[in-house]
Amino acid sequence: MKKMLLLCTMLLLVLAGCMNSSDSEEELKKITIAEPIHLIGYLPLYIAIHEGYFEEVGLDVEMVTSTGGAHVTTVVSDDAWGNIAGPDSNQMANIGSDDPITAIVNVVNRANVYIMAEKNQTLEGESDQQLKEFMDGKTIAAGRYGGSPNLLTRWLLMNIGLDPEQDVVFEEPADGAAVLSLVENGQSDMAVGAEPQINNGIEKGVWNEPFYKFPELGDYAYSVVSVKQSTIEEEPEVVQSFVEAVVKALEVVQEDEELAMRILKEEFSTSSEADLQASLDRAYEDNLWSVDGYISEEAVAKVMEVVEQTGVYTDGYDYNTLVDMQFVEAVEK
Repeated sequence: MKKMLLLCTMLLLVLAGCMNSSDSEEELKKITIAEPIHLIGYLPLYIAIHEGYFEEVGLDVEMVTSTGGAHVTTVVSDDAWGNIAGPDSNQMANIGSDDPITAIVNVVNRANVYIMAEKNQTLEGESDQQLKEFMDGKTIAAGRYGGSPNLLTRWLLMNIGLDPEQDVVFEEPADGAAVLSLVENGQSDMAVGAEPQINNGIEKGVWNEPFYKFPELGDYAYSVVSVKQSTIEEEPEVVQSFVEAVVKALEVVQEDEELAMRILKEEFSTSSEADLQASLDRAYEDNLWSVDGYISEEAVAKVMEVVEQTGVYTDGYDYNTLVDMQFVEAVEK
């Protein structure tokens, strides 16, 4: 009889433990963040997932890759809680909307774009005139039209006195990774991209170090996390928790290169260690990530100048609608 009671007691304890575990899992609010591509630049978000920073604040965060602009439309349609994107992409989706997409925390605070020339071509000097002469008449593999690498290249050409439609030839593959093969096969003189493409091209002897680095533009809101305004109004506690976890990851990525490499290897398991190390080294060298999650008016203005000058979007914007820094400012330092 005593054995039976003991067995029953143990069974009840086991069941209670399972129920508590299940209840604990249910307490985590599941949210989805849409990313336009699985990108090394988004490392702080991956760190927050792998290291449990989101779980610590009651969130179960999933990253879903949504290409072709779907990283924005999935937020509009409520298929994703938020996205990581440039504020320009969100602004274009906000036209005519009574529930605009608003940025809540910064992640990539530099324009993570570089231009490489075929290895036998060398830029002599650093003046705009020398750059103009170097790029004039070239075929440039710049990725799809409307994408940040393509638009930044067009903006640069215009600023140094070249007409993107008349003075150069653009190759615009939908797959940004294709720019390497276009230069390698002699179809383009130059390529626009980032790591690990840069290191891949150097290792293959296709090009040397980039001759132009857009991160030198300084603060530039290249990739921010955004949600709908209604989400901010209806779930302010959730938004605050999310921002706190991201800010923690931003601090950690600055301090712990060993952890950063470990998470990169998990997220990009098919990439070589050399490519990942090159990506990490360049990220630190160029101060790729925001240090505190703050999105400055200047950083947004630079992004919007590019889309306006290239003619992709010319209807203006309101910083206070496009960006809400109340949650970053509320994070305890």
